[in-house]
Amino acid sequence: MAIAERKDNRDSRNSESGEFKDQVIYVGRVTKVVKGGKNFSFSALVVVGDGNGKVGFGLGKALEVPSAIKKGIESAKRNMISVPITPNGSLPHPVMGIFGAGSVLLKPAPEGTGIIAGAAVRAIMEAAGVHNVMTKSLGSSNPHNVVRATFEGLKELMDPYTVLTNRGLDQAEA
Repeated sequence: MAIAERKDNRDSRNSESGEFKDQVIYVGRVTKVVKGGKNFSFSALVVVGDGNGKVGFGLGKALEVPSAIKKGIESAKRNMISVPITPNGSLPHPVMGIFGAGSVLLKPAPEGTGIIAGAAVRAIMEAAGVHNVMTKSLGSSNPHNVVRATFEGLKELMDPYTVLTNRGLDQAEA
């Protein structure tokens, strides 16, 4: 009962702000052994996006899960990046993101393909507003490394129009 109420509250909070959609990727229970026993706390990995090319991720830590999620959302809103999206809802070019032992391959896909990805990468792509993409997570399966590798790849993406202007070409020449 309490979980359903909390989920409803979170949905209503999103509709009030109207901007960002948040999705929890991972919630971990952390145990710290101290002299008097064990201290339990929680960490939450959260992705926030507007569905139109802006996305961010954050890590929240607290003694309770809802507080950890709230802190993760706040952190994600502070660490937003912009992702170039083509008119068909895909990425402009293939890219490989690497963080630690995890690497993620992101490839554009034709219209109607959908999001072919694992759970963590799928959440990021949905939050960013990418509708057609093929991905493959290589190396580490740790959600933290996969998310950071995906963001490294998304940071490397370049808008085709920006590349043309950097090269000193007009769009008509291309």
